[in-house]
Amino acid sequence: MDKFPKRKYIRLQDYDYSNPGYYYITICTHNRKELFGEIKNNQIILNKFGIIIDKIWKEIPNHYSDIELDTYIIMPNHIHGIIKINNPVGDGHAHPVNKSNNIPTMIGSFKSAVSKQIRKSENNSFKWQRFFYDHHIRTTNSLNNIRKYILANPMNWDNDENNIKNNKVTGQACLTPTG
Repeated sequence: MDKFPKRKYIRLQDYDYSNPGYYYITICTHNRKELFGEIKNNQIILNKFGIIIDKIWKEIPNHYSDIELDTYIIMPNHIHGIIKINNPVGDGHAHPVNKSNNIPTMIGSFKSAVSKQIRKSENNSFKWQRFFYDHHIRTTNSLNNIRKYILANPMNWDNDENNIKNNKVTGQACLTPTG
C-alpha cells in the first residue's frame, strides 16, 4: 500500500507545451488562502504580495524568448493569465522552438520566484497550490471569450468558484471554465 496517493497527471500526455499558440493559465494559492489583495467595488486592490506577483508576471518575457503576455488578472487567491508562445522568426530557415519555453517550465519558474519573494518579504509560510490549470486556446472566439472572463473576474468574485466562501472543499484544484 502506497503511503502517498498517486499524482494525477493533468497535462495532455502527447502534447508539446512549447508549441506556438495561446495558453490560458490559472494558478491558486494553497487552500485558496486570500493573500494577494481584496475585491472592492468590483475591482481588485492588490496588497504587497499581489504587487510582487504583478511585477514577476510582467517579467516572464524577459526570461523566456518568443513569449508574450496577453490579458491577465490577479485575484485575492489566484491569477488568471494568457501566455502566447510565438513561432520564432529566423533567417528563412526553420528554427526549432526553444524547448525551455514551455508552459510547465515557465509556470514552475514563476511560482518559485513569487514564493521566494513573498517568503523573503515576511510570509515564510506562503505556498502555491501544487498544480495549475492550463488550456491551449485553439480559436479566436475562445481567446476572446477567455479575455472577457479574465477581465470580468473581479465583478464576479462573489460567485467565483475559486472564492473559498463559495466552496467548502480546500485543497481542490483551481476551478476555471474552459473556452
